[in-house]
Amino acid sequence: MKLHDLRPERGAHQPPRRVGRGHGSGRGKTAGRGTKGQKSRAGASIPAWFEGGQTPLHVRTPKLHGFKNRFRVEYAAVNLARLAHADKGTLITPDVLEHDGLIRDTSLPIKILGTGDAPTGVTVHAHAFSRSARDKLQAAGSTFQQISWPDGQPVEPEPAPREEAVAAAPTTARRARAAKAPSEPSVQEAVGVSETPQTPETPETTETPDMETPETTETLETTEAPATQPEGESES
Repeated sequence: MKLHDLRPERGAHQPPRRVGRGHGSGRGKTAGRGTKGQKSRAGASIPAWFEGGQTPLHVRTPKLHGFKNRFRVEYAAVNLARLAHADKGTLITPDVLEHDGLIRDTSLPIKILGTGDAPTGVTVHAHAFSRSARDKLQAAGSTFQQISWPDGQPVEPEPAPREEAVAAAPTTARRARAAKAPSEPSVQEAVGVSETPQTPETPETTETPDMETPETTETLETTEAPATQPEGESES
């Protein structure tokens, strides 16, 4: 096979369609462009996303501002007001709440909120408690136990960040006082060094007039001596 033997496959190359060559060709008169309109004129280059002037798709589509937290935990909330009818010594668990119809969605963890009065002398097991709910349960003499999700095992309470900050405050104050303690004698030493050069200045100022007085008297004697000599020579 040589280069002059290469031929395209049958039907791979089709001749261009000749338009505007009479009615019999099927592409005469308007040449397949239709009647009037922007696309029938020469030089019509309309982008594919142009929608005729109406609000385009990329503008009328709502934008997703912000973000969705992937680690957000959605709880089934139960207020203390719904537990106020519980008798003293009752153990309130998620199964009890489901049995009494206090929660609708059983596939979510339960969180106890602090709206309403807390029951007296009960034990509440839930997956989360608000700060107000904890305070009200403790004030009413009830106990609460946080459990894990979904196995329901008891969870040890973690110290609150505010309590840690209050506990760390005395240590930081002690460290600040310890850092200031060694700096106090250095300030006193600096004051003592600055006072020492001031003492020798006072005698220097007192000695200067004593040294200048004899110089002035000698100058007066030297000036008077030649004045008396010409008088002695004239008498002789």
